[in-house]
This record gives sequence, C-alpha cells and structure tokens, in this order.
Amino acid sequence: MENQTNQIQDLSAQPVQPKKQKQKNEWLELVWLALLALCIRSCAFEPYNIPSSSMVPTLLVGDYLFISKYDYGYSKHSFPFSIPLIPKGRIFNNPPQRGDVVVFKWPKDRKTDYIKRVIGLPGDTIQMVKGRLFINGVIVGREELGQADWLTESGMQHYTRYEETLPNGVKHDIYELNDHMILDNTEPVVIPEGHYFMMGDNRDNSQDSRYFGLVPEELLEGKARLIFYSTNGNGWFFQFWRWTDFLRLERIFTEIH
Repeated sequence: MENQTNQIQDLSAQPVQPKKQKQKNEWLELVWLALLALCIRSCAFEPYNIPSSSMVPTLLVGDYLFISKYDYGYSKHSFPFSIPLIPKGRIFNNPPQRGDVVVFKWPKDRKTDYIKRVIGLPGDTIQMVKGRLFINGVIVGREELGQADWLTESGMQHYTRYEETLPNGVKHDIYELNDHMILDNTEPVVIPEGHYFMMGDNRDNSQDSRYFGLVPEELLEGKARLIFYSTNGNGWFFQFWRWTDFLRLERIFTEIH
C-alpha cells in the first residue's frame, strides 16, 4: 500500500504543462502540418478534377486525378495561387515528352488550369489539313476503331473513334466529329524554344493551341498520372448502396496514357 501511495505521489508530482504553452504547441503542430501539405502539393502530387469533355475518351467529366509536380521541374505556377517563390522560369527543368498529358496555366490569363496532350515540341512545325494532323510535314497515322455517341456540354454528339500514333510511338485514342470542322484546317506553326503545342483528344470539342496559341514551359504544372476516383455525377460517395449506379469502378486507379 505504501508503494502504491508513493507511486501516485510521484506521478502527481510531474510538472503540468501550462495551458498557454499547450495551445502554442498545438498551433505549431498545425502550422507544420499545413507546411507539409503545401510542400507535398507543390513538389510531389496534387489532385485535380476534370470539368469538361475536351480530353474524351482519355479523361471523362467527373474523373479525379493526381498530377506529379516533379516531372518537369518547378516554376512559380507549381505553387498554389502561383506564389512567386521562383520569380522567373523553371528550376530542375526537364522537358515533357510528346504524348504526355499535362496540366498547365491557360496562356490567356496565366491563372486557369487546363489539361491537354503535348503534340508539338520546340523546333516542330504543326499543321492541321482537312482534319489530319501533320508534324514536320508528315501526316500522323490513325486507325479507325468504331463509332460512339457521347453527351457533351453541347448535347449528344456522334463521334468516330481513332487510335492515333505519334512520331515517337505513343498511341492514344481520339474522338472526331468529322474532318471539316473550324479548327481542322490551320496554318503551319513553327514552335520556338521553350514552348509547346497542346491539343485535346476530343479534337472537335477542344479549345487548345489551335485556339489560344503555344504554351510557354513556365506555365507547365505537372504530368497527369493516375485516376483515383471517377463518378458520372449521379450520386454521392457516402451512398455506398448506390455505388454501382454512379461510380465508374473500372476507371479508379488507372494510369493515364
């Protein structure tokens, strides 16, 4: 009994942390956690969701994906709100490859996030002729895969699906309404150093470099890597009894190519 009493007395004799000091430590812990989250988001991975059909069939409205920030190096646009921690240009710059799916800031306002595929690299000449893509004067091959109806922001559209093969061997699917749309004939564009030509895989429903021009490398944010969640918008995640109605389970945890 005496030993138990002494033990209780010893425990009660431990110094009690002042309330203000405890609150200060809690705030410091929150600050460190916030900085860690900011670091991960700025330097490693950041989540994005797809709001439009410009990258169909590769990416669908309602896809949620991670982009990797480290692939192309870092600029001020790697950070939330484009905080100018890197005032100009990029550090650890590693150019994207043809065929990469990339998130970048829209060149018109340098604020809005866009996602497209890299089609043209510095030194390339890009042109559309009667709906066909030419890179450096050579037509890019495509193989018809069939027909598809797709609901877009403009309503139901009837597409032809093709597999396109870029000069470096990258294969990806595209949608075409036809080969006579407004952006299916363009003047040749020579891409200067430090710029890229971007296109959406939904070729006739995409505002891309045919519309807003070339993308400076400073505006690149990261490479699209993985779809971690996908929904058709007809339900909420907590409605687990309806998952089969609105979750696109076959798309979850799929790599982006």
